[in-house]
Amino acid sequence: MRKLGNSGLFVSELCFGAMTFGGSEGIWGQVGRLGQEDADALVKAALDAGINLFDTANIYAYGRSEEILGQSFRNLGVARDDIIIATKAGASMRPGPNGRGASRRHLLSECRASLARLGVDHIDLYQIHAFDPATPIEETLDTLDTLVRAGDVRYVGLSNWAAWQVMKAIGLAQASRRAPITSLQAYYSLVGRDLEREIVPMLVSEGVGLMVWSPLAGGYLTGKYSGGGTGDGGRQTELDFPPIDRVRGEPLIDVLRSIAEKHDSAPAQIAIAWLLKQPVVSTVIVGARRVEQLRENIRATRIGLDDDDLARLDAVSRLPAEYPGWSLNGFGNRDS
Repeated sequence: MRKLGNSGLFVSELCFGAMTFGGSEGIWGQVGRLGQEDADALVKAALDAGINLFDTANIYAYGRSEEILGQSFRNLGVARDDIIIATKAGASMRPGPNGRGASRRHLLSECRASLARLGVDHIDLYQIHAFDPATPIEETLDTLDTLVRAGDVRYVGLSNWAAWQVMKAIGLAQASRRAPITSLQAYYSLVGRDLEREIVPMLVSEGVGLMVWSPLAGGYLTGKYSGGGTGDGGRQTELDFPPIDRVRGEPLIDVLRSIAEKHDSAPAQIAIAWLLKQPVVSTVIVGARRVEQLRENIRATRIGLDDDDLARLDAVSRLPAEYPGWSLNGFGNRDS
């Protein structure tokens, strides 16, 4: 268990992501088509492993993911106080300009709808899925504060926001004593370390927790797509997301395989184990289509990467120097 940012909320170091639940066609069919029976088996496996945090979003399969996840908890007889439910809002849920975004009108409606689909009386962590340039941040923060004060939401977070946007929200929330920003959900992986430039230092400075999505870069870090491989029909053959620099990625896959062999494990497990060694990380979201796939990811928590492993992984995956980073680490550093 780890604390989520500066809050008093303890979350498991792995979070179960329910994005594979309920898809039928289009992008959500490509992500996953799991029905209730498969979902129940996966949720049970997660609970049995000690996972207490479950993440979904209203947009996943247009609400079906929330419905299936909530039903799984009821089917398994899970006590509400034993789990932490995180969901998100902000994506387009219906046609028209008011059917999306982070406005007061949209968020109040969508929170009510998520509560109904999940079948619960409160959401533990309610996250704004993406930055909405059309809505003032103050309006969004006021609405989130309203939801917290009403008891519909316990904590609030953001997802896929730039560092300056998160920092502005933090400052405005603190200045007006609104509900604080507890967490940021963001993409982070060995082949996608971009957030280390601006976002990670900001999160550390402000005590905001990091929830990592796509720790395996859409399955790329399993190694099955390297060298032009198709991954036996894996997700990246249908949905090339997130974007990956495969020129930089190929040498990384070789190192992952070498370290995995040393630890009698798989490249994917090493990639997750590396994330769990990063101090900024509160929890890593792992999804799956099969129970065994989930269990394989969970085994990453038992791998003890040593200093040599970490140095090799850092050397092959670290970001090239960019301004102002090289300046801050040079003559701008008081210790230099």
